[in-house]
Amino acid sequence: MYRIILMVVRLWYKVPYYMFGIWWCGKNKRISGDKAYAFVQKVTRAANKAGRVTVKSYGIENIPKEPGFIFFPNHQGLFDVLVFLESCPAPFAFVIKKEASKTILLKQVIAALGSYPIDRDDMKQSMKVIQQVAADVKNGKNFLIFAEGTRSKNGNQLLEFKGGSFKSALKARCPIVPCALIDSYKPFDEKSIKPLTVKLVYLPPILYEEYCHMKTPEIAALVKTKIEEAIAEHSESEMLK
Repeated sequence: MYRIILMVVRLWYKVPYYMFGIWWCGKNKRISGDKAYAFVQKVTRAANKAGRVTVKSYGIENIPKEPGFIFFPNHQGLFDVLVFLESCPAPFAFVIKKEASKTILLKQVIAALGSYPIDRDDMKQSMKVIQQVAADVKNGKNFLIFAEGTRSKNGNQLLEFKGGSFKSALKARCPIVPCALIDSYKPFDEKSIKPLTVKLVYLPPILYEEYCHMKTPEIAALVKTKIEEAIAEHSESEMLK
């Protein structure tokens, strides 16, 4: 909360412009997805800088050159999406739980990027979102899905990944890109405004041919293991410095 206040205070003279711009991107159908993403990314980078958060990304070269893929990262909190928006050169939308989608500004970002809120207590609505995401991905849109379903409250330790989160990828037959978020919980969870660094590791994509024979719980376990290994590797490298 302290860091959000810092962001708003340091950007107070631009906040109305930024909020109107994001809202307009979601309302004006003539604005392309690429232009909307570019504007949201511009706002994100300004907010992160104002909040004294540095985002270090690794493995950008692992992001598929052809659109129509899904990022599957671990989930640490609301700042996670800002980490991706700061670093990712490829436009993407995301799936977020219904409760969080009502947060001010995030609601407007969802509309601007063509993202989807999902109600996990409503099976019919959840299936509709899964099918819509699969259809969008087939048409060349990229997505970000948090397979844990809810944020981990244990720092960089992961919760179990839900197999159902990978149904959209199976239906779309698209590349799965595991991503490791490191310390992304700190900006909004810690009661501090001191400068800090958040890391994001884009791991090599898992092609459809590599997981098509697997059941969704097996895919979930595979992606979770890859992310845990990446977090451990980067944590170890920090200790050796």
